[in-house]
Amino acid sequence: MKLCGYLSDGRAVHAITLTDGRLSCEILTYGGILRTLLVPDKDGKLRDVVLGFDTAEKYFPFRTFFGAIVGRFANRIGGSSFELNGTKYELPANEGTNQLHSGPDGFDCQLWEVVSKSEDSVVLKLTSPDGTGGFPGKLDMQVTYTLRNAELAIEYEAVSDADTLCNPTNHAYFNLSGQESGSVEKQVIQLFASHYTPTDAALIPTGEIASVDGTPMDLRQPIAIGARIDEDFHALNGPGGYDHNWVIDGTVGEYRIGAAAYSPESGIAMTMHTDRPAVQFYTGNGLGMGIIGKDGAQYVKRSGFCLETQTFPDAPNHDNFPTAVLRAGEKFYSKTAYAFEIK
Repeated sequence: MKLCGYLSDGRAVHAITLTDGRLSCEILTYGGILRTLLVPDKDGKLRDVVLGFDTAEKYFPFRTFFGAIVGRFANRIGGSSFELNGTKYELPANEGTNQLHSGPDGFDCQLWEVVSKSEDSVVLKLTSPDGTGGFPGKLDMQVTYTLRNAELAIEYEAVSDADTLCNPTNHAYFNLSGQESGSVEKQVIQLFASHYTPTDAALIPTGEIASVDGTPMDLRQPIAIGARIDEDFHALNGPGGYDHNWVIDGTVGEYRIGAAAYSPESGIAMTMHTDRPAVQFYTGNGLGMGIIGKDGAQYVKRSGFCLETQTFPDAPNHDNFPTAVLRAGEKFYSKTAYAFEIK
């Protein structure tokens, strides 16, 4: 581990490097952040394929979620409230009247503890006390990053002493041409998803589970990210691009392919497998506000794309959505992995 900065209260933030042949990545104890991910391209040159900052301190003023572990509940909760076991829980709103990524006390801005480390794996843990961010129960969370066989796997484990919500994810912004290379619109995406969840103007799901047939949301065949992103379609108009929840085909809980991506420029291809019900595909529409990333990189609009595996946004407020409830004493486990190769 190496020192990477300090929190405002003086606590140190460390960086842990994992290696697998020529691939390597760096994980911060702050937010469990995936800060770098170096992958060789078609010419053997190493490219850093995730967005981020040079030091821990640079993450503090920007709630960009670059590479962070997000929870307890990733994505949005409408009206910043939900009901569980007959009790209504009010949460701090941080996106209008709604909550995004668990508000100001989310996992992404906590200091995680290193449980163990090897050359290619690190285990981090965090205890979220009862009432943190308005959520019930003391939640003990553990995240394992493993970089092995050209694949970065992220495993999530949790247990709570009371019924609560548990829907963690990783919020890496990928750019398979390299984090400094600008827009990802010419890169190719494929989502193994026949349905998505339409939203209102505030990006809160309406409760409908809609077919992608005949819409720009149909990404089942490989297509350039920018090919249809600016079409006049109600789902795209509000967020200015893709920022929606796709329902991954197959059985919920079954480990299966969810997405694939490719950069023709670098030759780097990535596939994503998960056991989660869905994935939020976000194209960095809100970037480009003067954010300077690693090595002075200028992050413009759509400089990266996210594949945030999850249950559905606003799940606790829709009975027809997969549940995000973790019962007291039960163990939560989930795995998502990103594998790399050259095409």
